[in-house]
Amino acid sequence: MTTKPLPHLTPTGTCWCGCAKKVGAGSFFAPGHDKVAEAALLAAEYGSSIAQLLHAHGYGPGHSVSARAVTEGVWRKCPSCAYVGAPASIVNHAKRAHASATTEQA
Repeated sequence: MTTKPLPHLTPTGTCWCGCAKKVGAGSFFAPGHDKVAEAALLAAEYGSSIAQLLHAHGYGPGHSVSARAVTEGVWRKCPSCAYVGAPASIVNHAKRAHASATTEQA
């Protein structure tokens, strides 16, 4: 979750990807359609290029979006290495990448 204020959005009962499918209460998208909308936005606005998206928002070599996510407190750094990610990703990473260290300490 970002620390900057975002507008409150209200689900409308219709999928936000533009397919017009009806969705359940509290949902913005039909199953999987969040990724459809994400890909369509990336294609329409940035030529399907993540590099173009990052550049448009001021990120790239020398200004890391990953470091920004850590600074904003929405991502974390693994305490055992340089890996960064969402809190749940850190847990999964630590289980896989540092399992032997955990076993050795026990």
